[in-house]
Amino acid sequence: MFRFIQKLALLCTVIALVAGQAAANIPPAKKPIRVLMVGGGSSHDFDRWYKGEDVATLQKDGLAVVTYTSDPSTILSQLPNADVLFLANNQPIADEATRKAIFAFADAGKGLILAHPAIWYNWKDWPEYNEKLVGGGSKGHDKYGPFDVTITNKKHPLTKGLPATFHLDDELYYFKTDPAATPIEVLATGKATTSENTYPSLFVVKYPKGRIVGIALGHDAASHTIEPYKKLIRNAVQWAANLSVD
Repeated sequence: MFRFIQKLALLCTVIALVAGQAAANIPPAKKPIRVLMVGGGSSHDFDRWYKGEDVATLQKDGLAVVTYTSDPSTILSQLPNADVLFLANNQPIADEATRKAIFAFADAGKGLILAHPAIWYNWKDWPEYNEKLVGGGSKGHDKYGPFDVTITNKKHPLTKGLPATFHLDDELYYFKTDPAATPIEVLATGKATTSENTYPSLFVVKYPKGRIVGIALGHDAASHTIEPYKKLIRNAVQWAANLSVD
């Protein structure tokens, strides 16, 4: 009986050691990326497509935890808790302290995603925004309608898992670079089915310190609900946070 107890105790010890070793080899769970998303303003249903659809897309499977605001006055207090600032606002960020904080955020190596209206020439009293963070901007777009997006750099992490070409209805932004601004690297272009003109749909702003992604897409359901767009913004959040893209 005593030998049986000894053997049982030895077996339990071995099992515990094996279990402990297995647990030690399990990689720690990734912490969700903390995203501060800013929307609000005219011409778009921000609550439906950014606060609703995009927040759900980013939070799926624990990729991110997203704080959404349509009040730019709250950016300053919430920015210190974010890994990525996702700007999709069509309204001014007028507070000087908030503007400086956004630049300080980028200078600290953090990530910015500039989506749809955020790459527009909106702020005449803040030219540094377009010059340094956007690399240019858009002053117009095609009438809402169909166009094709074509990936021009298939090797970049931001385009990982995206189809070579995909179709959607959206506003084809006339994004143009500014020779005096921060240079950009175009990763995908958009071209209307009725025109030969192409414009950047996805690009990286080569800001010297932070990681900045420009996304021209995002007017309504025809963008926010399709799989390529969902994959794109998930890639963007991971890349902007300086993480490997799944």
